[in-house]
Amino acid sequence: MTRASENPRAIALIDGEHYLPVLKWALDGLRASYQLVGAVFLGGTEKIGSEEDLKALGVPVIYGKPIPQALREAVELFAPEVAVDLSDEPVVGYRERFQIASLLLSWGVRYVGQDFAFTPPRRVPTALPAIGVAGTGKRTGKTAVCGYAARVLKKSWRVGIVTMGRGGPEEPEVLHGGEMELTPEALVKLADQGRHAASDHFEDALMARVLTVGCRRCGGGMSGGAPFFSNVEAGAKLAEGFGLDLVLLEGSGSTAAPIKVDRQILIVGAHQPLDYIRGYFGPYRILQSHLVVLTGCEPPLADEEKVEAMEAAVREVNPEIPVIRTVFRPRPLEPVEGAKVFLATTAPKGILPVLADYLEGHYRCRVVGASPHLSKRPKLREDLASAPDFDVLLVELKAAGVDVGARLALQGGRKVVFVDNEPVGELDRHLYRLAEEAIREKKGGAAHG
Repeated sequence: MTRASENPRAIALIDGEHYLPVLKWALDGLRASYQLVGAVFLGGTEKIGSEEDLKALGVPVIYGKPIPQALREAVELFAPEVAVDLSDEPVVGYRERFQIASLLLSWGVRYVGQDFAFTPPRRVPTALPAIGVAGTGKRTGKTAVCGYAARVLKKSWRVGIVTMGRGGPEEPEVLHGGEMELTPEALVKLADQGRHAASDHFEDALMARVLTVGCRRCGGGMSGGAPFFSNVEAGAKLAEGFGLDLVLLEGSGSTAAPIKVDRQILIVGAHQPLDYIRGYFGPYRILQSHLVVLTGCEPPLADEEKVEAMEAAVREVNPEIPVIRTVFRPRPLEPVEGAKVFLATTAPKGILPVLADYLEGHYRCRVVGASPHLSKRPKLREDLASAPDFDVLLVELKAAGVDVGARLALQGGRKVVFVDNEPVGELDRHLYRLAEEAIREKKGGAAHG
């Protein structure tokens, strides 16, 4: 039999739609499993008229404040391990429950009800100063921003990246990006061996030319705070042995790495639904972060009204967090001047004319065709088979970029040039600020290495 002192410290979330005797009866029931240290009155006056009435419950109650403020005060005052929800409609509805969950998880408090339980993600520490790069979904630009951050920050520090992907290696794999020859031919050979040669750690190693540790994960949960399964802990431990000043932990999809980071960048696609930011666990992701990078801030992906609405949604949750608008532009890793090129990308079809114009204007090539189907292998094969004559395949190092795109182009005697997606926006000073803060807090000394 468990002793009462071993039960977790708990607060109860209650409302005025329940009669006092019913609430007292329920609280007494909770004491069998919890150390009940306090309660939060969430609202409702149909059956409870005043704070004085609540004294009959025999437990201290936070009363008469907005839900976020009341919860914060209760967490600071009672230091609970868990919040048990005894409230119900109409005082607390679906939106309010997600808000409550986001707030409690961000403070490290478990949130449970009759048929749900949300647990703060388990994250392990790393000895290295760490910046997380998380996202609100797939194809929002995490790898592009992470690679760009590494290129910027390696000018001042020894920087590495730990990735986790749904196609990552069974054991954490170290790539010395500054030393490896990651040619299209070499990557196709890796694909022939059954490797996912377009995995994020290959992309980061090629685009940033820094040490990269590739890991894998499966499952993300609802909050995206950590994956269900991963080998990222081992990967982060491995990264500690290479004399780095700073490590970037790149998330996957809408899931963050399971490592305690000192600062976090949240990548948000401007094309995404507003509810992904202001509802569900969007607020939790914002509350965990120190910078929001809003990507794809241009038509046809998102017009000015939508971008402003996304910014406003972020600032509803955290008015102080910096929000940076960006767009992505292709950056070929080799000269393509004078060439007839075919662009294969994961970008949406509507933005292809913008990318083609940019390539022609900045790199003096001629874009004779483009495919947005890099993540759809059958469609990509069809697009390449029906493409006009071209000299160079410009292809992103992701999805089917190696095992379909590069392979078919090389078989056809075409040159393959990998292309980076470079974020264009006022990012650099924020990246330096986060790096300096992370290094200072972790090492307690001078920021510059």
